[in-house]
Amino acid sequence: MRQSQIERNTRETRIRLSLDLDGTGNFDIDTGCGFLNHMMELFARHGRFDLTLKCQGDTDVDYHHTVEDIGIVLGQAFAEALGDKRGIYRYADISLPMDEVLMLCAVDISGRDTLGYDVDIPCQKVGDMDTELVKEFFLGFCRKAQITLHFHQFAGENTHHIIEAMFKAFGRCMDRATAVDEKYRDEIPSTKGLL
Repeated sequence: MRQSQIERNTRETRIRLSLDLDGTGNFDIDTGCGFLNHMMELFARHGRFDLTLKCQGDTDVDYHHTVEDIGIVLGQAFAEALGDKRGIYRYADISLPMDEVLMLCAVDISGRDTLGYDVDIPCQKVGDMDTELVKEFFLGFCRKAQITLHFHQFAGENTHHIIEAMFKAFGRCMDRATAVDEKYRDEIPSTKGLL
């Protein structure tokens, strides 16, 4: 069962998250931030992950700790659910259009945390969330999941569309990279024998 349940409590956030890698895209999400709820719902649906996420954060300050810590916890959940990563495809990429946006996302479940972030977000806020926090989310995720993740924006003008394309592409890439290759189910996809 490729599942994980994480609870993380700090002075800044209280987060409960459950993840099923082999789900159908069901979600129950309350982050305390409407725009982030929307992005996490897109991620779950397009990744076909079952995701339950509840966060109580210090949103009276701003959304920084909420967004970053959710990225951290989601990364922990993926690392736990993947275990030794035996049998997974490991790599995936997609060029995803979202209206005027064209976004490339590529992932390597490598055991190494790297974020390539070539994205130009024109507005400082979408809804009431600072758009600079999108990068913080993915940095937190990569560090804890030990995953290499790249975004490259080929086109796009609308801030909402750009970020939406990122989360949809992220979900679809993670679905493909974490899928089990039946032909190599018992193998770790690395010459090192360890990821």
